Amino acid sequence: MSPPSRPDPSIFLSDGGEVGRLMRGMDWAAHPLGPVAGWPPALRSMVAACLNSPMLGTVLWGPELRMLYNDAYIPSMGERHPWALGRPVAQVWGSAWEAVSPAFFEVLRTGRGMQQQRVPLPIERHGRRVDTWWDFTATPIRDESGAIVGLLNQGSEITDRVLAEQRRDAAEADLRALTRELAARVEERTRDRNALWTLSSDLMLRCRFDGEMVAVNPAWTDLLGWTPEQLVGHSVFELIHPDDVAPTREGAQAASQGRPLVALRNRYRHRDGSYRHIEWNTRSADGLINAVGRNVTEVEAQAAALAASQEQLRQSQKLEAIGQLTGGVAHDFNNLLAGITGSLELLRRRVAEGRLQDIDRLVIMGLGAARRAAALTHRLLAFARRQTLAPKALSVNRLVVGMEELVRRALGPGITLRVVLGPELWTTLADPHQVENALLNLCINARDAMPGGGTLTITTANRHVLPGEPSGADVAPGAYVCLSVADDGMGMPPDVVARAFEPFFTTKPMGMGTGLGLSMIYGFAKQSGGGVEIRSSVGQGTRVCLYLPRHEGLAAEDPAPAEAQPMPRARGSRTVLVVDDDAPVRGLVAEVVEEMGYHVLQAPEAAAALQLLRSDAAIHLMVTDVGLPGGMNGRELADAAQALRPALKVLFITGYAENAVFGGLQPQPGLQVLTKPFELAALAAQVDGLIAGAS
Repeated sequence: MSPPSRPDPSIFLSDGGEVGRLMRGMDWAAHPLGPVAGWPPALRSMVAACLNSPMLGTVLWGPELRMLYNDAYIPSMGERHPWALGRPVAQVWGSAWEAVSPAFFEVLRTGRGMQQQRVPLPIERHGRRVDTWWDFTATPIRDESGAIVGLLNQGSEITDRVLAEQRRDAAEADLRALTRELAARVEERTRDRNALWTLSSDLMLRCRFDGEMVAVNPAWTDLLGWTPEQLVGHSVFELIHPDDVAPTREGAQAASQGRPLVALRNRYRHRDGSYRHIEWNTRSADGLINAVGRNVTEVEAQAAALAASQEQLRQSQKLEAIGQLTGGVAHDFNNLLAGITGSLELLRRRVAEGRLQDIDRLVIMGLGAARRAAALTHRLLAFARRQTLAPKALSVNRLVVGMEELVRRALGPGITLRVVLGPELWTTLADPHQVENALLNLCINARDAMPGGGTLTITTANRHVLPGEPSGADVAPGAYVCLSVADDGMGMPPDVVARAFEPFFTTKPMGMGTGLGLSMIYGFAKQSGGGVEIRSSVGQGTRVCLYLPRHEGLAAEDPAPAEAQPMPRARGSRTVLVVDDDAPVRGLVAEVVEEMGYHVLQAPEAAAALQLLRSDAAIHLMVTDVGLPGGMNGRELADAAQALRPALKVLFITGYAENAVFGGLQPQPGLQVLTKPFELAALAAQVDGLIAGAS
């Protein structure tokens, strides 16, 4: 057998934008860093992460701290790009580096990351020296031995924000000065106030409580494109985004009662039809609302980008956990398949021999194994699905019981699982998928801490944290539901426990973990109003407790299983087109539909189905698989079919989750989804329901 081919060593530079393309084209053999194939794994992985990050960042590598940065860094480089690629940071930034380097060298010396905010930094930009301000972090990069070999520097330039704040502070200082001089210099104060009104970059507004604008300053023209003549006399609600009208009206109502508004945010329509995010501070006087609005559109965009990055990290963590499950799931799924195929073989042999007394037992055995296999695949699909966080009234005991089988598969035969459920456990309010994610990741961490086998214990309990009581979870006094995972493995020393929640910190070997698991669990717990506590001793094992606040409501009940219904019969003379490239599945569906009393047409792929749809045959319903060969999938076939026959109803059958068919949207009228494997009665019920609605 020939050895497996090695991947292109520069593949980690793919999808890296402009900088990625430049780096792929560079002659690294002549560079001090050497050929890409010889780069250490830590350098390759960190450069790949940096290149594909939306946040401004640069990798500083080796004794000379040579710079390898991403596209977001380019605007800050000015004319230094692309000359700066691979050069020492001191050579690139000169005096600017001298000003900030002590903090970076402290990170190299101590191994502790640092974060600095509002750092003033004079730099050369476009041939002249300018003052800039920055927020940035530095994180040490370690090689396989744990030695620090470089730094990851990320940050953002906040010069515009600082300058805007300085301008605002100066304007406010002017206003205060004018107020102090009010008694002696009324005329001068009025003149200066008018200048502030005219020159301010912030929106200034005077309006009635019903929203009618009385006066606006020129900044409205600069920011939103509307002149004062176009605005005065009209209602502010004509400009506000429809989704923001209701909360803004509530704010106006509060202002009419004399209450000031602070940091009220809404969206105002620009003259070109786009929207700007504005943050308002208001006070009412003389029957009018006096308001100052600051443009926070960029701040909102940065917050949205951060939320998207956090969601991406959550999904990556789920996928990593599923990767850890693969071995155990494959083993148990093969056992389930053995039960199905074995039952079928015995069933065929008994029928051939005329021994019919055991047929029911064999059928029940096969169906039971098939249902357990279906439950396993549905659990994995639900766990991996990307979806919006949705806190619900939750029974943690019920969740643990539902996860127990999946956890056992993840642990393998060498680990003994104990589950101790607290009696009369309180309800908590949390996202159940996040709790499942946290539980599974804690169990995988515990498994990895017991390479020689051991016992893992999952415990639930009610817990009161009293005022003044020390709590390792750092939670406020109150009532909590505690979900804990304990192992009797290697344990951790105090210095490792102290850093366990740091992002990207991991004690696992290179390639065995991202270091994001506990930090994500910690973030989820804090967002839910709780916390996480770790107790560990070297050689004595580890116990991680997830604190979730008590919820006074009742947990939602699991839906009761539906009772079996008789097979519906045909509603008059109707024709059903069945499309599936899997002949046994296609034949099974066709046979069920024919038993209902309908006429059936069959097609193995989309092209053959379209031929039938273009014919004169009367077709009232199409049942199609989503994954079809030949270049057109079932979703695309349905679009083409309904273009030919607008009244055609479509039933999708798929092995994927339902939102894989509709992209997270609600199914359209006349389109339904049935997930494989399915009960024949469920298939018949959906066919009957769609036929009933067909013309």
